[in-house]
Order: sequence, then structure tokens, then C-alpha cells
Amino acid sequence: MFQLYVLILNLKCRVRKALTIPSDLVNRYPWLPSLKLYYSDIANKLPSEFITDIFNKAESKQISDHVFTIFESAFNNMEYLPRMKVDNVSVYVYILLNILVYTLNIKIITNRIANLYSKNAYTKMERDNSFSNLYDICQDLELRVKFYDPPVKYGNKILKDNRERQLTNFTIYYIDYLKLASNLRDEYRKLAHNSLHNGYVYIQNRNLMRLIQEYVRNKILIEETEDKASLKSFREEVFKSQEFKTLYEKIMSIWTKRKEDFDFTFKIDITNKTDILKLYPPCVKEILKKAGEGQNLVHHERLFIVWFLLALEYPVEKVVDVFSTLPDFNREKTNYQVEYAKKKKYVPYQCSTLQSINLCMKEKYKDELCQDGYGSKELTERKKLKHPLAYIRIKQYRDEKQEEYLKNKAKRELEDSKKQNE
Repeated sequence: MFQLYVLILNLKCRVRKALTIPSDLVNRYPWLPSLKLYYSDIANKLPSEFITDIFNKAESKQISDHVFTIFESAFNNMEYLPRMKVDNVSVYVYILLNILVYTLNIKIITNRIANLYSKNAYTKMERDNSFSNLYDICQDLELRVKFYDPPVKYGNKILKDNRERQLTNFTIYYIDYLKLASNLRDEYRKLAHNSLHNGYVYIQNRNLMRLIQEYVRNKILIEETEDKASLKSFREEVFKSQEFKTLYEKIMSIWTKRKEDFDFTFKIDITNKTDILKLYPPCVKEILKKAGEGQNLVHHERLFIVWFLLALEYPVEKVVDVFSTLPDFNREKTNYQVEYAKKKKYVPYQCSTLQSINLCMKEKYKDELCQDGYGSKELTERKKLKHPLAYIRIKQYRDEKQEEYLKNKAKRELEDSKKQNE
């Protein structure tokens, strides 16, 4: 059995000689590395011991209810958690949450919890609106940041032909910036698109908080374990607590009712004749797979999937739902952008464009139609696929021909059987 800090906290920071941030900041943001120092008694306990201690506390119901609310909100596709005063028990909520994520061992749940919890962390930082808190958080994460008061000017922002000098209170060392932004692949986050001076990147407060949000998200993300025997042993140990087992079963009960909605989020019968999902080209399948798992999508992926689905006449609300699992999802903003794209009638990228922006997945999926093309009137000639929408038309045509062939074959076999019996 692993110790709790190895299994759950995964604190890889080096031990500091002295505590550098106030304890109430750790209570408010329990994902900070200093948790291990302020709560060393917890960090050295086995998960089963920690669970027993939690449910013996006077606040056990408050802790349990809040953890359940997080799961329930994630399953119901909520974008934000209800505001609850839980700073006094947030450390226990955070650790119990991580134990449950590990115990459940379901990737889509892990991603949804990580996205929702980290987004809530961003909301807290934004609501606090405290330069000192933000600076202390960066210090505890061992990020090399500089704080400026008054704010410094940098770069230009062009608004309706007017140039405005931008202001910020923070800069961050470029290596730390790259580490935090590595999974945020939007064009504007690339180092080349940001102002840099003496190795430090000028960064707006909200963008710095967004990078910290990504750190929090990655803290909760736990890879599904393939060691089933070890997981079974772990579950047997933690299920010794009847309260924990009850909470686990309560969460699983809701998931059992809701998981079908997640499994079939994209399986909409547009034609009323066939399940169009199986007709999608690999470039589309890959983006939907990533979105379903709650991974970040780059700008071109977002544009392409919106234009593609709208071209198939998907309802706007269904297109918006594709993005609902992403860490930076904002329903109102996404709905506006999808409505705008529908109004403009944008055409999805063609195959050559997808290849140039590294969104073509024909090699990864070993797709025969994408790799080898399709037949033409000239029997010796094969045409190359030029557009993902053509992929659907060709696949649909082939499926219809295959269905027609099988029906005719069955009919012939039935007729032959009748003749033999006569």
C-alpha cells in the first residue's frame, strides 16, 4: 500500500527550509506544494487511515457533501461549482476527491473532475483579486516571477486603429512559462507571440491565473491504472470504511445513469437513416476523442470541428456541447461564436490545409480511404481524397452498396435453398 503523499499528493517539490506562505492560503488552495509541510501528519498516512480520520471528524458530513457536489456538478456538465464556504475543510475535500478519482479509475470522470476543480481554482483567484496572493502562489509553485507596482508598460494593443500600451504587474521566466503552457496549444500562447525582455515574459494577471489553472488540472489528472490486482487491493482497503464505500456507491449510481449521455454525446442521427459517427474521417474522430476526454484543443481544431459539424447541419446547441468538457469552456461565449460561424457559413478545411496545420490523422489511424484514395471511372486510376466532407459521402456510398450486396446475397442464398428443397 502506498503512502498517501506518494499516491495522491504526488508532491515533487523540494523541501523548503522554512514555510514561506501563510497557512490560510494553503487552506484556500490545497493543491499548493506547501500542503505537505503544513499537513505533514496527513501526508504520511495510508489512504485508509486518512479516510477513517475524515469520517470521524465533526465536519465529515460537510466534507462528504462537498465532494459529492463536485462529482454531481461534473456529471451534470456544470461549468462552475456552487459557491460554498469550505476553506476550513478544503484540504480534506481535496485529498478525498483525489482518492475517489483514483478509486474510480475512469478516465472521462478524471478529466471532468480535473477540469471543473481547476476552473474553480481560477474563479477563486479571480474573485480574490489579490496581487499578494497570486505572487505567493507563484512563489510556492517555485515559479520565477517578478512583480511590479506600479504596473509596467509593454507592447501595443490595437483597438479600432488606436494603439494602446499594455500594462501588467507580472513577468514570468520563459522556461517556467513554457512548462505551464505546454498543453495550452493556442497560437497566441506561443512564446513568439508574447513580449519578452531579459528572459522574462510579460503576462496579464488573468493569463497567469490561467497557467496556474492548468497546473491544478494536471495535479488531479491520474492515468488509468492497468494494474487491476493492485487497484482491487486498494479498493478493498479503503472500502473498510463504510462511509467511504457509501459515498463511492452514491457517485457510481449517478454515473451509471449519466454515462450514456457522455458515451453518445456525438452520436446524432443527422440523416435519420444511419449512424453518421462511423462515417467520420480520422481527423474529426481525433478531435472529438480529445474533446470527449477534456483535453485542450488548439485554435485550428476548434474552428475545424465547428465548421465541419455545422456543414452537416448539426444543431448549434449540439456543437456547443462538444466543447463543454474543455478546461476553458464558457457556454455563452462558445454559443455566440458557433452562431456567428453558422451565420457566416464557413467551409471546413480541405485535406491539404489539414495536412499543413498537422491535423491530418490518416497515418495515425491507418485509414485506407485517406491513404489510398478511391476508385474512379478509369479502372487504373485512383483519386486522392481532397476534403473531409467527401470522405463521408464516399463512406456512405460504400456502406449503402455493401448493405445492398449483403441483402442481394441473402436473397440469392434463400432462393438457392428453396430450389434445393423442391
